[in-house]
Amino acid sequence: MRPLLRKLPDMRILWLLPLALICASCMAREPHVVLGGNAFTVEIAETKEERDLGLMFRDELADDHGMLFLFPVEAMRSFWMRNTRIPLDIMYFDADLQLINVQTASPCRTRNCPVYPSTAPAKYVLELNAGKATELGLQAGDRLELHLD
Repeated sequence: MRPLLRKLPDMRILWLLPLALICASCMAREPHVVLGGNAFTVEIAETKEERDLGLMFRDELADDHGMLFLFPVEAMRSFWMRNTRIPLDIMYFDADLQLINVQTASPCRTRNCPVYPSTAPAKYVLELNAGKATELGLQAGDRLELHLD
């Protein structure tokens, strides 16, 4: 009976390995985008309520995270930063996922916050920490890859 008990810890390891692989695959399925050869984990803002709230009232945003705003159709877009505490790059993309323009926005805590418009109709908007677009060397026409499943 004693030799069997000594093997039990080894058998537990055999059960933990598949469990760890399953957990790793779940993490890999987190929504993310690829831009300028870099992956960013994104929160999705798809409903009107989610888009209206955006990144308001947050004190920080991890360097490799952002928020992706999904709109049902292409249209001229404009964002403002009321109650947003983090300086952000707002990147506008058309229906073909090509970068239209980037606006660097400052936090605003007043009622009269400036607006940051797209220069052409946009269907997707990505917000990352301010300076990220410059760091990545982004230019109009660069493509965004979506991995939302």
